[in-house]
Amino acid sequence: MYVFENPVLQRELLVNLRMKRGIVLLLLYQVILAAVVYFAWPNETRLAANSVRAQGMVNMFFLGQYILASLMAPSFAASSITGEKERKTYEMLLASPLRPSAITFGKLVSSLAPLALLMIGSLPIVMLCLPLGGVSFHEVLAAYLGLILSIISFGMISITCSSYFRRTSASLVASYLIILPFALFAVLMWTSLQADGWYRLVLTLTVLPAITAAICVGLFLNTSARMLRPPDVGSEGKEVVDLEQEAKEAVGLVIQRDQFPDKLFAPPKRDDLMEDGTNPIYDKEIHSEIFSQGTLMLRLVIQISMILAIPIMAWCLFIKVPFAPWYIAYVVIFNILVGPVFSAGSMTSERERETLDLLLTTTITPWQILWGKLVAGLRVSSVLTMFLVWPVVLAVAMVPDYWTNLLSVLAYLLIILLTCLTTAIIALFCSVIFQKTTTSLMTTYTVIIALFCVPLAVTVFAKQFMTQNAPEQTDAIVQSIHQCGVTSPFAAAFSVPIAVDDIGELDQNRYFPDDWRMVGAYFCAGLGINAVLAGSMIYLLNARYRVSQSGVSPSLNVAGQGEPEDIPVATVVD
Repeated sequence: MYVFENPVLQRELLVNLRMKRGIVLLLLYQVILAAVVYFAWPNETRLAANSVRAQGMVNMFFLGQYILASLMAPSFAASSITGEKERKTYEMLLASPLRPSAITFGKLVSSLAPLALLMIGSLPIVMLCLPLGGVSFHEVLAAYLGLILSIISFGMISITCSSYFRRTSASLVASYLIILPFALFAVLMWTSLQADGWYRLVLTLTVLPAITAAICVGLFLNTSARMLRPPDVGSEGKEVVDLEQEAKEAVGLVIQRDQFPDKLFAPPKRDDLMEDGTNPIYDKEIHSEIFSQGTLMLRLVIQISMILAIPIMAWCLFIKVPFAPWYIAYVVIFNILVGPVFSAGSMTSERERETLDLLLTTTITPWQILWGKLVAGLRVSSVLTMFLVWPVVLAVAMVPDYWTNLLSVLAYLLIILLTCLTTAIIALFCSVIFQKTTTSLMTTYTVIIALFCVPLAVTVFAKQFMTQNAPEQTDAIVQSIHQCGVTSPFAAAFSVPIAVDDIGELDQNRYFPDDWRMVGAYFCAGLGINAVLAGSMIYLLNARYRVSQSGVSPSLNVAGQGEPEDIPVATVVD
C-alpha cells in the first residue's frame, strides 16, 4: 500500500524521472559543481601546509550544494497536491481506495527522488576533494547526512503547503518563505562549527534527526488528516472562500480591505459601476484576482517576513549601521520570492481559462492589457515590500549616522523600487511567452537568480579562490568580475558608499568596494532590461492581437500536420 503497491508513488516516479526537466537539472547541477571545483582547485599538488584553504573550498562546495538543493526542493514538492487540483483530479484521487497517508508518502518520495539522484551524482566530485587534505571522511559524512535530512524536511514542508493552497504559485511562495529561516539557520550553524568536524558529525547524528523527525511526522500527520477530511472539495476541487468568515476565524494578522494600509493592495469589492475611462483589466485584477482563494498566503507572507525582519533590522539598521546593505539585501530577497507570484500568471491564466483569444477580440488594446496586468501585480508586490522598508525610514529619523548619508539611503530606496519593477516585468514577460503558470513562475525565478545572484556568487568565489591561484592577476580578475555585477541589486546595495566611524569592520569582508559608478551602472542596466522586455511584450501581444482581429488563431495546429490552419476565432454577439 505504501511502497510496492502504491500507484501514486509509481506513477509520480515515472513522470518525474522521465521529465526533460530532471535530465537538464542533473546536467546543469553536475556542470556547476564541477566548474566550482575546477576553478577553485589549487595550483599546488599537495596542501599539507595549507589545509585551511582546502577546508574552505570543500565548505563552499557543500554550502553551494545545500543552497541549490534547498531552492530545488520546493520546485518539485510544492506542486504535488496543487497539481492535482489544477488538473481537476483531486477529488478522484481522494475517492480512490488509497489511504491519505499512502498518498502523502507517495507524493513525498516521488518528489524527492530527482533530488536524491542529484545528491548521488555529486559524490564523485566530492571524492576528488578529499585527497587535498584538511577535510576528513566523517566531515563529508556529516555534510551529506545533514543535506539529506534537510531536503526531506523541506520536501515535507512544501507538500504541506501544497495541501493548503489551490495554486502552485501560492504553495511555492509559502514554501520558500517558511524554508528560508531554516536554511539560513543551518548555514550559520554549519559555518560556526567549521573548526570542529567531529562535533558537526555528533550534532548531525543526534540533534538533527530528532528535529527532522518532529517536523516531518507532525506535518505528515497534518497533511494526511487534511486529505482524510478535506475542506477544499466541491465545485471541481475549488475551495469556496467566505472572506468575512475567514477573517473572523483567522489567528494572528487579519487583512481589513476597507482600512489603511490594507486597501492599498487589497481594495474592497466593487459595488458600483466603473467610471468612464477605467481600465477594466486593472480593475478586475486588483479587486478580485488576489483574494479569489482567500487571504492565507498573504497573511503568511506578511507575518513571516516581519518576524524575520525584526532581528535583522535591529542589528543592521540600528546597532551596526555599516551593515545596512545586508538589510537591503533581505528586502530584495523578499521581493524576489514574492514579486513574481502576482505577475507570472497574468497572461498564462488567460490561456489556461481559454479566454486569451476572446480578450484580444475586445476593444481593449494590447497596451491596456499589459499595463493593467503589470500595475495590478506590481502594486501588490511593491506594497508588501514597502512593509519592510518603513524600518529604514525609522532608522534615518532615530540614528544620527544616517543624517550625513541621506544620498546613500535614497540610493537604497531606489534600488528596492527598481528591483520591484524588474521582478514584475520579468514575470509578466515569462507569462506572455509561456503556456502554463508553473512554467512561467519557475522560469522567472531562474532568470532572476541568473541576473541578481549569479554575479554576486561569482564575485565571492573569485575573490576567495581564483585570485589565490593567480596572485599576479588579482586586480584584473577582481575588476572584470566586479563589472559583471551591474545587473545585481545586491552588488549595487553593497557598492553604495556609507560614511560611518566603524566602517572598517565591514571593509574586511567586503567584496564590492564603494563605487557610485557601480550603482549608476545598475540603474542603467535595470532600466535597459525593463525597456527591452516591455517593448518585446508589446510587440508580441500586438502581433497576436492583429492575428486575432483578422480571425486567425496562430496557436492551433490540426492533427500536427505542417503549418497551423486558419481557423476563425469565435465572435461575441450582443
